[in-house]
Amino acid sequence: MDHSHSEPSIKERLYLQYARIGKCLSSDKRLEIMDLLSNGPKTVEHLAQQSGMSVANVSRHLQILLDSRLVKFKKEGTYAIYSVDPVVTEFLIALWNLCENRLSDIPRIKEDLLHEYEGIRTISKEELLKRMAANTIIVLDLRPKDEYEAGHIEGAISVPMEELEAYLQTLPQHVELAAYCRGPFCVNPAEAVEIMQKKGFTAYRIDEGVKEWNLT
Repeated sequence: MDHSHSEPSIKERLYLQYARIGKCLSSDKRLEIMDLLSNGPKTVEHLAQQSGMSVANVSRHLQILLDSRLVKFKKEGTYAIYSVDPVVTEFLIALWNLCENRLSDIPRIKEDLLHEYEGIRTISKEELLKRMAANTIIVLDLRPKDEYEAGHIEGAISVPMEELEAYLQTLPQHVELAAYCRGPFCVNPAEAVEIMQKKGFTAYRIDEGVKEWNLT
C-alpha cells in the first residue's frame, strides 16, 4: 500500500492528539479553572467569582477545555453546571507534583507561604487520623458549602471561612481544631489557624486538600 509522505503517519496523528491536551494546559487561567472544578461542580458565575475573572473570559476558557473534553457540563434549568472527571483530578495532582519536583520556584513559593504564617503548626494525615479516631479533634472544611457537599474528608464539618468566627463562639476553649481548604497553596487554613490561636484554641493546618487526601 502506498502511503503518501504528505499525509501524517499514525504515530504523528497520535502525538498531534496528545498535543491538544498540552495546548489546553498552556494557560494559567485554564489550570485555575480546572483546579476549582476538581473541588466540585460550578456554574460559570461561580467560577468567575472564585477566580476573579470576568464571566466572558471564563466562558472562553471553558470552551477550549470542553473542546478537549477536560471539562464537561450538564444543564440544570437555565444553568450549565461544569465539572471534571476523577481522572482529570488525578492528572492535575500528578502535574502539581511534577511541577513541584522540577521547578525550584514552587518550593520557594511554598516556603514564602509558611514564612508568612510562622507559628502555624501543620498536622500530618497519620496523626490527624489517630486523633479523629480518638474523638479528640474537630476537623473543619473551610471551602464553600457546595464544594463540601461535592466531597470532603470523612468526619470533617463544613465551616466556610466567612462563618469561622461565629462558629468558634459556640465551642469550649479546650477543643483542638484542624482546618483544610483547597490544598497546599491555599492560605485559608493558615489564616484560620491564626484566628483560632488568637482566640485561645489549639489549632493545626492540614496541608492536603480533599483531592490530595484521597490519593495518599
